[in-house]
Amino acid sequence: MQFQKISIIGVGLLGGSIGLAVRQRRLAREVAGFVRRTASLKDCERAGAADYATTDLLAAVSGADLVILCTPLAQMRPLAQQFLSALKRGAIVTDVGSVKADVVRELSSVLKQSGAHFIGSHPMAGGEKMGVLAARADLFEGAVNILTPHKTANAAAVRKLERFWQSLGARTLRLDAAQHDLLVSRTSHLPHVVAAALAGWVLDPRHPRAQTGLCATGFRDATRIASGSPEMWRDIALANRKNLARSVDALVAELKRFQSALKRNDARVIEKYFATAKARRDNWCAVCASPSSE
Repeated sequence: MQFQKISIIGVGLLGGSIGLAVRQRRLAREVAGFVRRTASLKDCERAGAADYATTDLLAAVSGADLVILCTPLAQMRPLAQQFLSALKRGAIVTDVGSVKADVVRELSSVLKQSGAHFIGSHPMAGGEKMGVLAARADLFEGAVNILTPHKTANAAAVRKLERFWQSLGARTLRLDAAQHDLLVSRTSHLPHVVAAALAGWVLDPRHPRAQTGLCATGFRDATRIASGSPEMWRDIALANRKNLARSVDALVAELKRFQSALKRNDARVIEKYFATAKARRDNWCAVCASPSSE
């Protein structure tokens, strides 16, 4: 038993999956869930993601050894300021946000007042479905979880949080928050923008009716993540806007190079374009599948 009480603030897909995994592995004596709407209380109970769920933020946080913020990024600081008075001294507070620099800077400062330890986390796991009823206890197994501790973070608390995520089946990695934001702008945030652009343009109702009928598995796979939460992705895009804007610029330049080859009818360049992409992706897949990559 790693913790006496874990509080999950926002019991959706990620929060619910954490709750299910913690309860299944018996990592805490008590799991509390905070939800904003009373209608969500029944869903939490039905999913089994917490021992109890409540709309009372202070009650959810009171006495917790570990508090996990699983809300959209823009809600994290206001919520932390609200539950500050209920926070146990020495508690660990973390989050599951996809952008880290601002969150780490702001919450480290806010929570320092209460003697708690804030350590940023980003589990690279999820799905396009939303809500606690989509939660899975195995969501984090084999996934990478990035920890972005502030330079002043308590070393023992960082190690304890690291062991927690590992107990859920994740592989942990420590990164500087700014470096994290740069890298995920390319690997996570840009793909979502591309998926949204494809879905928005190809499925535009102004196109002929036959258009949607010709969207098969390739289109479905490429646009799957466009079904994610618009509120969450709005916050992610704005919070990481500088890095994401540069990544969009780089992709546009890449597409223009391909467009130029098409206009020149340059078969050699076009084939090389696809061959390079195939080789790089195949190599990446092989590394991911290799036990040594663990």
